[in-house]
Amino acid sequence: AEHDRAGEPAVVIANGAEGEPCSGKDRLLLRTRPHLVLDGLRLAAEAVGATDTFVYLPHRDRETRRSVSEAIRERARQLAGEPQPELVAAPPRYVAGQETAVIARVQGNAARPIHTPPLPFVRGAWGRPTLVQNVETLARAALIARGADSAGLALITVTGAVGSPGIVEIAVGSTVAEAVTAAGGTVGQAGAVLAGGYFGHWLGPPSCWGLGIGTDVPLGAGVIAVLDRGHCPIAETARIVAYLAAESARQCGPCRFGLPAVAEGLAGLTAARRPRPRLDLLRRRLDEIIGRGACHHPDGAVMLVQSMLTVFPAEVERHLRQGPCAACAGAPLLPIPSSRGGWR
Repeated sequence: AEHDRAGEPAVVIANGAEGEPCSGKDRLLLRTRPHLVLDGLRLAAEAVGATDTFVYLPHRDRETRRSVSEAIRERARQLAGEPQPELVAAPPRYVAGQETAVIARVQGNAARPIHTPPLPFVRGAWGRPTLVQNVETLARAALIARGADSAGLALITVTGAVGSPGIVEIAVGSTVAEAVTAAGGTVGQAGAVLAGGYFGHWLGPPSCWGLGIGTDVPLGAGVIAVLDRGHCPIAETARIVAYLAAESARQCGPCRFGLPAVAEGLAGLTAARRPRPRLDLLRRRLDEIIGRGACHHPDGAVMLVQSMLTVFPAEVERHLRQGPCAACAGAPLLPIPSSRGGWR
């Protein structure tokens, strides 16, 4: 309705930035099923009356860009005269895939989240109604339009201490154990599971194995990461939050000051420092951050830390009393990319 009142042609963007370090599903689709994504993009454009479409690609990913570019050239030959989407590269920043950051980058600006309202579907790129959809959502729409029974399925990246790390397709509601089994099962004794990616939630085996993905546990970025007993969830959380603090757009107090303070507190749990960090101070900082950011970035980091404190209270207390455990000094299991890239 807002689109009709505005009288402006809409814009549709296929978001394949995949800034989540543990995830690989969007790259897989863009590399191996680009026509499926482009079919979904076309359907979305027709549904909202869009005249301009874009595919937002991972930074400097030549293989993905080559695959999508070739698919667009094939479609241009087969569908002569039909407008084809424009490719835009996402910078290598965690927040560059956030909806308003995507819109900013498509317009040629830095890929930093911008304040809303108005919401993008009211006023987005160039002031026009804008729809930003993940490439998996578009691919699913295309499959359903072809008559395939794809509803209720999801791609999940299963990584960490599993036999065959990679991407599996499951029915929404499948258990964590079923997803892990599809990736070859656990290697060693599982000590923790991160569900949803770096804005996700920690889970504790064995009670988590029966939880449904997308029902009991949010899908998030579509990630299930298994930690064995040789890796410490406290240390992994500290590394992740330090990374997220460095990746912020620094546009609000929670990102500029709050996340670095939380990262510093977590680092104190995993280092032999005196005095030991104060848990009450860490919890207070988390409460001060939540809901006050310019975008969802600080909230996502806070929820990750809160889940760690909830799921592993004994481990946290042990780190407070005794200092870092033996696993804290080991190499991280979960990937921590460099934060040296720019915003364009």
